[in-house]
Amino acid sequence: MARKQIASPQVKRRSTSKPSRTAEVRPRAVQQRRIRSNSNDDVFAEDELTALVVRGCLIARDAVFNVRDFLADGSRLAFLAIKDCEKELDQIERKIDEQLPEAITRVGEAKARELLACLKFITDLERIGDLAYSAVMQLQARREKLPVADSRQLVEMASLLYAMLEQVHQGFVERDVACAQSVLQSDPEVDRLCHALFHRHLAEQNAPADQKNFDILLAAQALERIGDHAKNLAEELYGLSEGRSLRHNARKLSTA
Repeated sequence: MARKQIASPQVKRRSTSKPSRTAEVRPRAVQQRRIRSNSNDDVFAEDELTALVVRGCLIARDAVFNVRDFLADGSRLAFLAIKDCEKELDQIERKIDEQLPEAITRVGEAKARELLACLKFITDLERIGDLAYSAVMQLQARREKLPVADSRQLVEMASLLYAMLEQVHQGFVERDVACAQSVLQSDPEVDRLCHALFHRHLAEQNAPADQKNFDILLAAQALERIGDHAKNLAEELYGLSEGRSLRHNARKLSTA
């Protein structure tokens, strides 16, 4: 019961960055659309699914924000907040899975494309929640303090991921391809930090130390995979905004 009281406050879960004006306006627009369409529940159902994805973007971003806090000072409050985020993302994914099949049968091609994007988005967002929780689970039972070099690199990875997910949220709300480009440009740096951390540990000659720090490598791998999912979301933004799949084009270029 005490743990529930700790995890519930929004102060810790929410990041310190100010919400965009678009993010503030969006919920009101959805509510107004609901009032105008009292005789048409289909329209509201579609808008609700989109609003759920916007919420999922914010929760995934907050999960990574708290990962950064946990890595910096081992905050128990941050750990519980990450666990709470992971559960919320599971609930949102379940709700979208239940509502989308019926909703998509009642709309035209353009709206169907948006609803399919919602499904793809929540799949990656839910996985980000799982990976954020997995990363801190690897380290929360650790008795020794994180080595300074490892802590610095992990925090830097989490900071980059937080910025990437903020861009994903903004890009989805505003249908802004520039946000997707920013995410794609940041992903290689997340990979570089992860590979550098692995290289340093695997290059060490002290085998017992390597075994002792295996949890650090697993945490770094989880963060690197969050970057991969953020990249998937950025590629999906192209499809949503421009009607073309950047992912398929990238594959063609890589095999040319």
